[in-house]
Amino acid sequence: MKSSHSGGEPHAECVEVATNVPAVVAVRDSKYPCGSTLVFGDREWLAFRSAVVDGMI
Repeated sequence: MKSSHSGGEPHAECVEVATNVPAVVAVRDSKYPCGSTLVFGDREWLAFRSAVVDGMI
């Protein structure tokens, strides 16, 4: 899934989040698809996402 906030701009910042593998969430920078990918377990992803939503990150 790609962020809806990127607006399709050529240099817009955007992350892609893949949730199509059971028990794994993969996150990457869409501008560098061959670059590094962060991989989270389910619990780690929920904790990370909660921290972002709560403004802690």
